[in-house]
Amino acid sequence: MVLKNDLLLRVARGEEVERPPVWLMRQAGRFLHEYRAVREKAGSFKAMIAHPEFAAEVSVQPVDLVGVDAAIIFSDILVIPQAIGLDYEMEKGEGPHFPETVRTHEGLKRLHPADLDGNLCNTFDAIRLLKTELAGRVPVIGFAGAPWTIFCYMTEGGGSKGFTVPRGLVYSDPAFAHALLERITEATIAYLRGQVAAGADIVQVFDSWAGLLGRAQYAEFAAPYIDRIVRAIPEVPVIVFAKDAFHAVDLLAEMPCQVVGLDWTADPRKAAAALPGKALQGNLDPAALYGSADSVRQSTLDMIGQFPAGRHIVNLGHGIYPDLPRENVITMVETVKNYRYSPSLTPA
Repeated sequence: MVLKNDLLLRVARGEEVERPPVWLMRQAGRFLHEYRAVREKAGSFKAMIAHPEFAAEVSVQPVDLVGVDAAIIFSDILVIPQAIGLDYEMEKGEGPHFPETVRTHEGLKRLHPADLDGNLCNTFDAIRLLKTELAGRVPVIGFAGAPWTIFCYMTEGGGSKGFTVPRGLVYSDPAFAHALLERITEATIAYLRGQVAAGADIVQVFDSWAGLLGRAQYAEFAAPYIDRIVRAIPEVPVIVFAKDAFHAVDLLAEMPCQVVGLDWTADPRKAAAALPGKALQGNLDPAALYGSADSVRQSTLDMIGQFPAGRHIVNLGHGIYPDLPRENVITMVETVKNYRYSPSLTPA
């Protein structure tokens, strides 16, 4: 099916575009009351993921209601631990919780290869439904968590301010850390390949806790595993978003991904210089959307002006906050869609 709006893919491939594309991390979320209505109907966050019709429904909402240039499939990065034998719970107001953790070689025996006919199949089915619903209007983004970020949750047992358990394990038992990261990586490759087979046009790898590691540790326990994932997905462009990891930008530059996402603390001009040949994604501070409409418009334009023309995918520097005013989100998106590059500035 020919896409009616392929701006996102064209930027990822280094082709000429008339304006930057825009989508938002966590764009299918609580800032939309329509999303909250579907969640209430489903009964829980996990039930939405488990039922492809609900996941597809909330995935298309931002396209219809906000006007973004891509739909990201609604799921959760923690479906990977679930798929290899470590289930999790979502506690209201507390986030994810793992009743059991894996912290030893003995604990690894409880894990198994990812069952692609199990819970991961829900994501594949949801992508197929979403592709049908979109009918080629915009691309579909698939995603997965980076191995290091998944490692953090599986060993810590849930969210944490310092994630001292996973950070400690890379020093106290590096062999175990690599063994678990290997399991996660193999499952992630299979999962993303399944998403591409189901119709995902581009995929993103989220390394939400990249900033917990120093450069040397990131070079050993994070970057090589992301690199393997990227190389295993040659069919579509890959975005790597490593939050708070600009100290490892040279490692990101070596990866064969087409796009690197930036959080709001990164300097776009320095990133462009450090990442030649790659498109950049980001990096508006989500808190900027609490401002007035004029402020949101100006912040968006100021951000675009810092990125190389034609090499930029507009996004926030992290996920959208659930209490952001919907009208401000729309203002940001419309500002981007009204922007135009000078033809002489974009890649030919």
